[in-house]
Amino acid sequence: MRITVRYFAGARAAAGEEERVLELPLGATVRDALSAIRADAPTGLPRVLESASYLVNGVAVRDQGVALNEGAELDVLPPFAGG
Repeated sequence: MRITVRYFAGARAAAGEEERVLELPLGATVRDALSAIRADAPTGLPRVLESASYLVNGVAVRDQGVALNEGAELDVLPPFAGG
């Protein structure tokens, strides 16, 4: 199945791209997607992924065991400074 990973702010800078399409097996989870990203990630991206928040189809997920569906969008949001 295909999903789209979208990077925002510092995650975009670390990834060196705005988004990418991943091919994952059916039943893949957020954890599986993150493993696939780490497999060929630029040096700084894995560190960003450790502290990032994630949205699947616009909904925040805290459990990386959440299953993804064909065409899902996984947003990677690094911690933001401010108040």
